[in-house]
Amino acid sequence: MIQRAFRDTDFTKPTVNIQPEGDVTLVNLPTFFEVQFPEVGFGPDEVDRPDPATLLGHEVEIRPRLESITYHLGERAVGPTKDLGGPYPDGTVVQTYTRPGEQQVRADIVYSGQFRVGGSGWIDIPGTVELQGTPVTLTVREAKARLYSN
Repeated sequence: MIQRAFRDTDFTKPTVNIQPEGDVTLVNLPTFFEVQFPEVGFGPDEVDRPDPATLLGHEVEIRPRLESITYHLGERAVGPTKDLGGPYPDGTVVQTYTRPGEQQVRADIVYSGQFRVGGSGWIDIPGTVELQGTPVTLTVREAKARLYSN
């Protein structure tokens, strides 16, 4: 019953924040990626309290845990990792695109879980849940510089 309650948890699906902002970057410009968790659903370390009627009347708490993230950046994948990335200049998930075009980027997540009954200690739940993140279209443009004389 605990494993079923874990699989039935309304998990949050990660989104990817991209810098430069606006989901547009330039060829040969480092582009930074950061996982964000929307408010909807239960993300890592948030506690779900399933209906006790589905668990023989017991008050059970379920806590999703971040097992791994895999970034799909169009030209390559990064991970699995526990790295949430970050913004410029210190972000650690960076891609430099070599040609213009559109890239589909997303972050897939694997959740493990823990449960407890009546405020006891947390116990690991066997198995994991894998979710595909929300895709974002990143436009890669090419800029050309020109010098003109007066």
